[in-house]
Amino acid sequence: MALSSGILALSIIGVLVAGIVTVVATIAIYLCAKVAVQMYLHKEDKLGGHRDGWLGNGAASGSTPRAVQNEADDVEMGSMSFFIEGVQNERPVRFSSQQLRGFTQGFAHKVGSGGFGVVYMGRFPNGTPVAVKVLNSTLGRRAEEQFMAEVGTIGRTYHINLVRLYGFCFDAAVKALVYEYMVNGSLDRHLFGSAPEKRTIGFQKLHEIAVGTAKAVRYLHEECQHRIIHYDIKPENVLLGADMAPKVSDFGLAKLCDREDTHLTITGARGTPGYAAPELWMPLPVTHKCDVYSYGMLLFEMLGRRRNLELGLHSRESQEWYPRWVWHRFEAGEMDAVLARAMAAGDLDDTEKAARMCKVALWCVQYRPEDRPSMGNVVRMLEGEEQIATPGNPFAHLAAYSAGATLTDGTTTESNVSSAFTRG
Repeated sequence: MALSSGILALSIIGVLVAGIVTVVATIAIYLCAKVAVQMYLHKEDKLGGHRDGWLGNGAASGSTPRAVQNEADDVEMGSMSFFIEGVQNERPVRFSSQQLRGFTQGFAHKVGSGGFGVVYMGRFPNGTPVAVKVLNSTLGRRAEEQFMAEVGTIGRTYHINLVRLYGFCFDAAVKALVYEYMVNGSLDRHLFGSAPEKRTIGFQKLHEIAVGTAKAVRYLHEECQHRIIHYDIKPENVLLGADMAPKVSDFGLAKLCDREDTHLTITGARGTPGYAAPELWMPLPVTHKCDVYSYGMLLFEMLGRRRNLELGLHSRESQEWYPRWVWHRFEAGEMDAVLARAMAAGDLDDTEKAARMCKVALWCVQYRPEDRPSMGNVVRMLEGEEQIATPGNPFAHLAAYSAGATLTDGTTTESNVSSAFTRG
């Protein structure tokens, strides 16, 4: 009986000790958490001064409610030093919408627009100019898909001929991408624009732009860890720096694929009419060769210094589909007219380069994807490192659609060629 009483007493004492330990541990955890929160808030207050210094107008301390400010600062960088580190490491940085308003002075300087949004010029606090592409809020899921495509592709690539992505913003108010700013704008402005915007480009520089653009696409196709198909190679997406060096931009239509995948399943038409390969508009397998086709159409426009399709104009020349006109001249051995157009700036010593560009363009737009060269071959042919075989007729498949609708020189009208590409 005495033994049982002793055991009972020990049990009661054990329970009491365990309870006391639990209470003490709980109080200790609470006090530690309280101290940690106080230290965090103190740190945030100290960092607030740094943030307010580079957020720009409308983002100064006291002008934004605390709750809104906390939400705006919920980004991947906590201070300017973190931001600079991210940029130096070529890692896209996440910005808040307030920071973008500061960079762009309230989105004051619009420099362009497209189907997915508007582009504004801005500056980082250190003076670096940037381009901020703000996606349309009305595009819904499509805009988000484009956003993720751009961040997921250009965010993991780096090449001298690709526009660099500095960062992005993804919050309820704004979805935007922040790129390096290209001072000379897009190639189309210089090929087709009007004064004072248009700047005459000598053929030597035009050839350099063609080679640089080809190297960018070659990098996407052959040198990345995952092959990237751009889907929208055209003059508007070739941007020019201070020295007119080209950089390919706008990866919104890009799609990553494993190198082992030779064909892709495409949902919905992609690309821009006039540049998109025929297989993109028909139920045919799609490969990276669709970019080669688009690049070929870009070369034609660089050679002709005009749009391949100039709908809405009434001159006889504007009605001619330029790529097929070039083929007829090439087939007849009458290349002088083609080269004269390319040499409009007087670069008579570059006729050999212009002839190479013409033959490369004809190879790139072959109807069957397997007949088109790789972008690696394209670069070597343009630079004279690889012999160029005589191309076949890339437009033979259009004969059925152009019968009875040709001009006096045998060139198909725009409307018939456009319809042929749409219908296949």
